[in-house]
This record gives sequence, C-alpha cells and structure tokens, in this order.
Amino acid sequence: MKIDDAFSIAKDALTVERVYAEPVERDGTTVIGVAAVSGGAGGGGSDPEGQQGSGAGFGIGAKPVGAFVIRDGRVRWQPAVDVNRLIAVVGAVALAALIVGARFARRP
Repeated sequence: MKIDDAFSIAKDALTVERVYAEPVERDGTTVIGVAAVSGGAGGGGSDPEGQQGSGAGFGIGAKPVGAFVIRDGRVRWQPAVDVNRLIAVVGAVALAALIVGARFARRP
C-alpha cells in the first residue's frame, strides 16, 4: 500500500457518519448515538536506488460517549457510562488513600 492510498483511506474512514449513528425512532422518541473517533496513519518510503522498501498503515478506533435523546421537541444529552473505567478510577483513588493513610499512621 502506498502512502497516498493510506491517507485516502483515512480521509474516507474519518467522516461524520462514524461519529453520529443513524437516528432511531420509537414511541415518539428519537435517539442518536455519538462516538469519539480517532485514527492515525503512517508510512515509509524508499531510497533513491530503490533498495529500501516502502509501506503504509492506518488504524481507527471508536468508543461510545453518549446519545442525543429527542422527545416532545426537546433535546437532552445522555452520557454513556463506562463502568470499567469508573471502577478503575474508584479503585485507584481508594488505593492512594490507603497508601497515604498508612504513611500518616507510621509518623511519630
């Protein structure tokens, strides 16, 4: 894959359709999912004699961040809750509190 091809694929992949989902309507309520999308591309080249190879690559990632909920003409933002991240943060804070508490307990 050439570098220009990788950047062309990256440009086509990082569009608004990747961020906002198709609206879903049910019982008078419309929901539009939203994701945080990131991507990156890189490439190589060759020396003037053509002895070195070239290549390119591309990666894309997405995670849900929430949804717009439309009901009765009003729009409300409903954030997505990442339970695993929440548990990790609470655990890290609890561990830090235990370490600080142990240090204070050993002070003369």
